[in-house]
Amino acid sequence: MILKKWESLPENMKSREVYEYYLALKKKTAMLFFKRLADIVISLVLLILLLPLFLILSLMIKIDSRGPVFYRQERITQYGKKFRIQKFRTMRVDADKGSLVTLSDDERITGVGRLIRKCRLDELSQLIDVLFGSMTLVGTRPEVARYVEEYTPEMMATLLLPAGITSEASVYYKDEAEMLDGAEDADLVYVRDILPKKMAHNLNGLKKCGFIYDMRVVFMTVLCMFGKKYGDAAVTASPSKTAVGATKDE
Repeated sequence: MILKKWESLPENMKSREVYEYYLALKKKTAMLFFKRLADIVISLVLLILLLPLFLILSLMIKIDSRGPVFYRQERITQYGKKFRIQKFRTMRVDADKGSLVTLSDDERITGVGRLIRKCRLDELSQLIDVLFGSMTLVGTRPEVARYVEEYTPEMMATLLLPAGITSEASVYYKDEAEMLDGAEDADLVYVRDILPKKMAHNLNGLKKCGFIYDMRVVFMTVLCMFGKKYGDAAVTASPSKTAVGATKDE
């Protein structure tokens, strides 16, 4: 995981706001190298160990509803590069025609999908993306292109590193679907009230990026999978203009 030279970054990332984060990461060249090495080793080992579970989940999904095992959607990762994320499918095949925000009682979620989402097992298949370098274990969750276009200059800093499977924001907002229940316009509420707080965590995580921080987030994520809930830790959001959109994972 090597940072490009500043001159080689996409034009929409070469701003004063991004430069602050770029300089901080540039001082962590060795850490970024070992972060990528850890991604390769850990994802490969986990994919081998979890193969039986992957086969069971695939069978359950196919039996429960028509459609592919994996949900593939174009997302944005490091430097604005597009890739197709891999998640175990938890919703109907036509789910993308509706809201990008998923509610806890969303009728698009399949029976098996509800169980998979509750345990966050749908994210495990992204280990494939980590192995091939499109993603990292700990980092900002990837968004779709049309929403990345609405990022503030400071938010663009999150694209200095690959998108992640999990993050502090993912941990603190594990139950965000429940937060949106009853909202008259769930998309608007998510963008206006939840997204800015999540992006504050993502930017904070970019500053803290390192082995100890990553292990802490992984540990918290595992505990979340077993039912632990974390109250949102206070992080001061950037005073810059809030992004006008965000995508929700299937």
